[in-house]
Amino acid sequence: MKTRTWLFCLGALLAAALAASGAIALGANHAQPGAGKPAVTIGSKNFPEEVILGQLYAQALKAKGFKVNLKSNIGSSEIVDKALTSGQLDMYPEYTGTILSELAHQTKTPHNAIDAYNKAKKFEESRGFTLLNKTPFFDSDAIGVLKSYARKNNLKSIPDLKKLGKKFKLTALPEFKTRFTGMVGLKQVYGVVPTFIPLGTTELVYTAIDSGKVNGGDVFTTDAQLASGKYTVLKDPKFIFGFQNVAPVVSKKVLKAEGAGFARTLNAVSAKLTLPAIQAMNKAVVLDKQNPAKVAATFLKANNLG
Repeated sequence: MKTRTWLFCLGALLAAALAASGAIALGANHAQPGAGKPAVTIGSKNFPEEVILGQLYAQALKAKGFKVNLKSNIGSSEIVDKALTSGQLDMYPEYTGTILSELAHQTKTPHNAIDAYNKAKKFEESRGFTLLNKTPFFDSDAIGVLKSYARKNNLKSIPDLKKLGKKFKLTALPEFKTRFTGMVGLKQVYGVVPTFIPLGTTELVYTAIDSGKVNGGDVFTTDAQLASGKYTVLKDPKFIFGFQNVAPVVSKKVLKAEGAGFARTLNAVSAKLTLPAIQAMNKAVVLDKQNPAKVAATFLKANNLG
């Protein structure tokens, strides 16, 4: 009888312990800011830096219990914006200057990076979206040429290309042809009208320049290749390429539904994205051929964000 009573008590104690541990685990799960919140769909544009950014934001949110669907490598800003405004996406990382020039179709150059951010945020809020905090790093388009070519033709800034006319062969993604931060701005602001050769991916720009198939290309100022010292980036004295800090564009409705922890998580990631940090991640993906998801995970873990 005593044995049965002792076994019964032991069983009761174990059951109570298991129930308590389950309650603790359940409580810990509910303590996460994303627990019980609706799923969110994040998009990213079609070049390595954007793919990395999409992974960073998505993985950081998942680590906080948010349900995330990530759609990577969708396309240009114009395409991703249509997906956003049609409700296929809830958010994506975008460059403030691109919002102004390509989505808001503003041709007046902002005074500085803060002015660009404020104007971009105002535009997005007029459409039912908003911008979260901008990154410390900025990434502008730029015209890059081989250093040897720049010396030979005495090229220091974009206006210097005017003397070369159509002889200057310039390559970029197809959308560069119709953008103000592209061929349109080059012609209207600088009177530069090069021969345009479209390419399918940004990774091929440096290959085309190195091979001599083109004389220059549309590069990004955070490109890992520029650290080699092999290339000259031409100055843009009238800032047609604008000020390009990154900020997540998010639906106001989604932001409200996800709660304060959603914005707090994304802003914490953005705050860590300095120029050296994004250049290192770009190098890992583009030059070292590492997986963007793994590169993002390593960065988040190192910064206690994943």
